[in-house]
Amino acid sequence: MSSELLYRPRRLRRNALTRELVKENTFDLNDLIHPIFIDEGLTEEQPIASLPGISRFPESRLADEIDELWNLGIRYVMPFGISHHKDEIGSDTWNDNGLLARMVRTIKQRRPEMIVIPDVCFCEYTSHGHCGVVDCHNDVNNDLTLENLGKQAVAAARAGADMLAPSAMMDGQIGAIRAALDAEGFTDVGILAHAIKFASAFYGPFRTAVDCELKGDRKGYQADFHNGRQALIEAELDESEGADILMVKPGTPYLDIVRQLRDRTHLPVAVYQVGGEYAQIKFAAQAGVLDEKRTVYETLIGFKRAGADIIVSYYTKQIAQWLKESGSLI
Repeated sequence: MSSELLYRPRRLRRNALTRELVKENTFDLNDLIHPIFIDEGLTEEQPIASLPGISRFPESRLADEIDELWNLGIRYVMPFGISHHKDEIGSDTWNDNGLLARMVRTIKQRRPEMIVIPDVCFCEYTSHGHCGVVDCHNDVNNDLTLENLGKQAVAAARAGADMLAPSAMMDGQIGAIRAALDAEGFTDVGILAHAIKFASAFYGPFRTAVDCELKGDRKGYQADFHNGRQALIEAELDESEGADILMVKPGTPYLDIVRQLRDRTHLPVAVYQVGGEYAQIKFAAQAGVLDEKRTVYETLIGFKRAGADIIVSYYTKQIAQWLKESGSLI
């Protein structure tokens, strides 16, 4: 019976070079964006317990860290600020001398070629921890927040941001930011939209990392993870409003959404491997139950196979270090 088989898939798996010849998906550092945490109140690097291997960097060390990332081959960074000047509306984000603007300027001054894609949101800068203006009914007011997002976007662009990553999940935010940028002459500044950002338990380590003192939850404005079709509407709206890249966040639990989005759009698709996804692998590897390199590689290939062109991952720096040491993750 076996001699009658016309096609044997194992023929293309019989040795390493044949497997390389027919490999459908791969990635390199040009597919990866590195998030970086900058704390304006620190004097020395502070490891983040919930994200082993990741630290908050003092503002005074940012330029040196950017040099290190550049020398490892990393070309794309997404800075997040840990502010010590919080208020009810996050006004420090549109201050030209505020933390957001200073971070962007420092990176561009040190490495002008580095592509800087700052997070555009308010949760790290507000005293209540929400992503916008909280009104008298204790709701996040969508349209007031849009006004402030426009101001924040322009401040980041003035500081030298190459692209913005708005993550507040306000209705109409991409259109408002695009209009604000264009009105000020920043037509070349791109938008990497957090198009589908689910209200997820996987953000837990991030909230610890940035000292987000959230009162309540974000289920009223972040996408409901029960609903796939509704989530895709979010992405379609962002594309129609002028987004340049569409991102799904988190990644691993939502590969079906990544695939469906890839099939619906011609724009680049990004995925964010968030803190909880990173921490699961890291803690399991520390416990000796997973091979860390192989697990990271397999996970990122899963994102690519699902249709992602770009991956935001806390593993980016470590991947660069592994590649520098051995040239490969597997």
